[in-house]
Amino acid sequence: MNPIEDAQNKRGGLSTRESRLLSRLASEGHQIISIDDIETALEVAPNTAREIASRLAEKSWLDRLLPGTYLIIPLAAGEDAIYTTHEYLIAAHVAEPMYIGYYSALSHHGLTEQVPRTVYVVTPTRAQSREIHGVPYRVTTVTERKFFGSESTSIEGTTVHVSDLEKTLVDCADHPEFCGGLQELAIAMRTADEQGCSWRTIGKYLERLDNGAATKRIVYLADQLGINLPTREELVASFTSGYSPVDPTRPDTGSTDSTYRLRINVEPATLEPAES
Repeated sequence: MNPIEDAQNKRGGLSTRESRLLSRLASEGHQIISIDDIETALEVAPNTAREIASRLAEKSWLDRLLPGTYLIIPLAAGEDAIYTTHEYLIAAHVAEPMYIGYYSALSHHGLTEQVPRTVYVVTPTRAQSREIHGVPYRVTTVTERKFFGSESTSIEGTTVHVSDLEKTLVDCADHPEFCGGLQELAIAMRTADEQGCSWRTIGKYLERLDNGAATKRIVYLADQLGINLPTREELVASFTSGYSPVDPTRPDTGSTDSTYRLRINVEPATLEPAES
């Protein structure tokens, strides 16, 4: 017997067409589907596809994640149909195009010991931050110029885009408030250096990003941590004239440093490696 038909006594009953749809999508490995997927699978009109999705959601076979986007609730979820999937798979549907960035990418690359609860989504399009299944999805809209440097990774057999190691550091230098502050960025840079980070690529990315504060923070931290930047002279030559806070998550206090054109509002000692 079809396992979906066998489970109809646990959830709302399915029509033959609904059963055929879920069987086909599940056999193809789909976890998250759109109205377009239903249209294609059943060869129906958009309005009909939306009606089918709505009925399946009412019967607890689908869970509406976003407008027009649904999570298939598998049989393994049991009678109560309580189920979720990997946060990055859901994040991939929050915006298009997108990549996982900032604190989430630090965690993905093993550059932090923290496990951020929020999933950070970077996109050049307009999209809303939201909470899904108790997980906050923080959308940051960037210009097309800043939307680069991602790589593909497989999550439960599905391709998801995450900022690469070097772009993760550059993005976090651009917005330390999205990665836990300067100390977290310092830890990440130190760990990335041990992992064989390409600092020459960092230099190219900073030039492409064209953000003075991000460049100053990378150079400042590299000097504090004893990291050799092969393009340091070029980066220093590109410093903008204004003074930015080295850590925008902290009060705008402290002295100004003309070498880096930064306001040093954190104690440098807090950025140094701990004594072993």
